[in-house]
Amino acid sequence: MSEAPSTAPVCYRHPTRETLITCSRCGRPICTSCMNDASVGHQCPDCVNEGRRSQRPARTAFGGSRAGHLGYVTTAIIVINSLVMLASAVIGGPRALAGSGSWFGLLGSGTGLTDWGEVLGVAYYPDGELHGIATGEWYRLVTGMFLHYGLLHLLLNMLLVAQLGRYLEAQLGPLRFAALYLLAGLGGNVAAYVFQAPNQPSAGASTATFGLVIAVIVVNRRMMRDSSQLVPLLVVNLIFTFTIPGISIAGHLGGLVAGAAASVALVYVNRPNRGLKQAIGCTLILLAIVAAAVYRTQGLLG
Repeated sequence: MSEAPSTAPVCYRHPTRETLITCSRCGRPICTSCMNDASVGHQCPDCVNEGRRSQRPARTAFGGSRAGHLGYVTTAIIVINSLVMLASAVIGGPRALAGSGSWFGLLGSGTGLTDWGEVLGVAYYPDGELHGIATGEWYRLVTGMFLHYGLLHLLLNMLLVAQLGRYLEAQLGPLRFAALYLLAGLGGNVAAYVFQAPNQPSAGASTATFGLVIAVIVVNRRMMRDSSQLVPLLVVNLIFTFTIPGISIAGHLGGLVAGAAASVALVYVNRPNRGLKQAIGCTLILLAIVAAAVYRTQGLLG
């Protein structure tokens, strides 16, 4: 008499292996080689892979990527500013590094590169032509935050970027931190354009770094952390701003206001649709900054 065929379940991936184990998620039979421990029972390889694909990556408290802990944006900002300083030195020679003018060379007369990219309303340059934002050179509102009048000017700004940027990038994530930095820098440059004399040039990352200082205070307040050590730093920088000749008061205060507004838009919104709300808030700030620049341009050309 022939033996009756076995009716025991077999592993769906190994048909020759009988098993009484089933996947707790899909219910398919699995052998000991295919089972994966789960919080309840065991899961098959396909369900494990599907769960990994559907799992959302870890986010910061404000919805940013955890990749911010690596500090890629902060490092990129420092590298870009340093490379621009090097290019300025190549073009302008030793005076680009040493600077000239007030406060031990902190503020200098610039080089061909700074002349090209500094924040300036409108003025005649040595080539006899009118240059400035009002003549259509809108790029100056961005390039100005990456140019510096001397090596000391660069080092002071990059020291603040390194100290504050890593912390903020870790809390906000790379994309949100980059938006904060650019909005603060752009806001400060537009403030300098709007409130300074049209022929008064300015440049430097100070507009953005003022925004970073106030942003750390806003973030810590939202997270109920102590920010008492930041207050003296802000006060000292404000004292320098108002007492040292040649520093752009409007630029620093504009960066402070824009940075505060951007940080509030990023950290004081809640779910649902937190990312969309943050994007809308930053866009409204950007539109306000652009509108101020357009208004100033019309005033100069009128």
